[in-house]
Amino acid sequence: MSSVVKRRLRSLVQALGPSPFTGRRVGVEKESLRVDRAGYISQRPHPAELGSALTHPTITTDFSEALLEFVTPAYRGVRETARSLRDLHRFTYPLIGDEVLWATSMPCMVTGDRSIPIARYGDSNVGVMKHVYRRGLSHRYGRVMQTISGVHFNFSLPRPFWTAYRAVEDREEERIGMFRSDGYFALVRNFHRLGWLVPLLFGSSPAICRSFLGNADHAFSELGRGTLYEPFATSLRMSDIGYKNKSQRQLGISYDSPADYIRTLHRATEALHPPYEEIGIVVDGQYRQLNANLLQIENEYYSFVRPKQIARSGEKPTVALQRRGVRYVEIRALDVDPFSPVGIEESTLRFMEAFLIHCLLDQSPPISPQEREESEENQRLVAIRGRDPALRLHRSATGISALDWAREIVDAVAEIAEVLDASSRSRRYSDAVDACRAALEDPQLLPSARVLEDLRARSEAFFEFAMRKSEEHRATLLEADLPAGRRSAFEAEAAASLRAQRDIESSDRLSFTEYLERYLAQRPGPASRSLRDTCG
Repeated sequence: MSSVVKRRLRSLVQALGPSPFTGRRVGVEKESLRVDRAGYISQRPHPAELGSALTHPTITTDFSEALLEFVTPAYRGVRETARSLRDLHRFTYPLIGDEVLWATSMPCMVTGDRSIPIARYGDSNVGVMKHVYRRGLSHRYGRVMQTISGVHFNFSLPRPFWTAYRAVEDREEERIGMFRSDGYFALVRNFHRLGWLVPLLFGSSPAICRSFLGNADHAFSELGRGTLYEPFATSLRMSDIGYKNKSQRQLGISYDSPADYIRTLHRATEALHPPYEEIGIVVDGQYRQLNANLLQIENEYYSFVRPKQIARSGEKPTVALQRRGVRYVEIRALDVDPFSPVGIEESTLRFMEAFLIHCLLDQSPPISPQEREESEENQRLVAIRGRDPALRLHRSATGISALDWAREIVDAVAEIAEVLDASSRSRRYSDAVDACRAALEDPQLLPSARVLEDLRARSEAFFEFAMRKSEEHRATLLEADLPAGRRSAFEAEAAASLRAQRDIESSDRLSFTEYLERYLAQRPGPASRSLRDTCG
């Protein structure tokens, strides 16, 4: 642990007691494809019994009508978050008939773009906009990439923490909202530097189904019967064939400050891109995309960490950020864990909490263009070669062994875990760190290695492995019924969401074209009205 983290941690304990991070909140967003029992992507609409994908707070869809997304509330404990995620799965399974939820990040049995239905959200302006945005993604990147699933980890710290931290840093003259946003951006910058650790420790997509690439050329090794892989890969989901999209590398999004981030991200949503102009916006009376800019909207930027503020109805994310600052961070680097019935284990959530606190408390200078390139290259290298004992990453002029650097970071996170354990008088956080230490000493224990071992030991194709795990998880989740009270609450929530969608549709007064023009016309305020003026 660096001297900076030690000093800050010691000061926070003195100011707030032995549990300085009490009140932190954790939430999870987990994506899962609905597939039929042959493994093909479902062609059925989103089940009405699950409610409205537009307005339901915890059960929605992502790119595809078949791509479910479960969103837990932000709880003050990992155990509650995990329970909520499990309950969402248990409520859903009886309502999707004979379908299963795909247990891996990478899809299989993909028969081209036409086999992937784009999500629909009804006839309201906001619903049509969500659909057209996805239609734009399909024209820009293809639908197949959009079927990749992941787990997003949402994390925040409470106001008393930020008040004490501001005093520790001797910045009490600064508004708490601005100080909090600066702190979250420090975390984000360090996650860009160190976040490759997440796919190394928890990546579980070292292999893919040949159908995912269609007829495209590739340099992957073959593992028999339609399975492609990289021997030391950790997360092909985070490689160039997944969400680390090559076309976005030159956007130049800056994380040096909230204002820089807002300015550069907004700029990308207003800069015309000739290849997207060729697609067209409205063709034969139908919208193909929202606009022809580098990014249609901010969400199109595929960063593996996002500083977030909850946007109000019709409010752009950059405008929400400028008006109210950062509320939480969203980590997007986690694969769906095929060995967990709900896609992520409690121990993973606990390590992520401790790791993000380490990223927050460590020194975090601005990221130079060279460091940005090196960090992105580190992320790419770990995704495709992370378990290679010969792999070296960019750090200083000479570089460093990836596994050695990982051990250094995990050792530093261990001290944060000890502080987190103090509040519960347990070793749950320390145990989570110890499990990561053990896996770094024996990389065959890493999830990515376990996937390949399963494929080899059972002589399975990737499809067979993923289908087997999907069926196992379905059986596990259907074993125990939800308590009647929980089921009734979910049913009431689903019914309320359908009513809310109808209300939105009946209240529209603008044409879609007018609505879209007004939405896209929003701009973050001028420099004179910076976050320092607007954050309380």
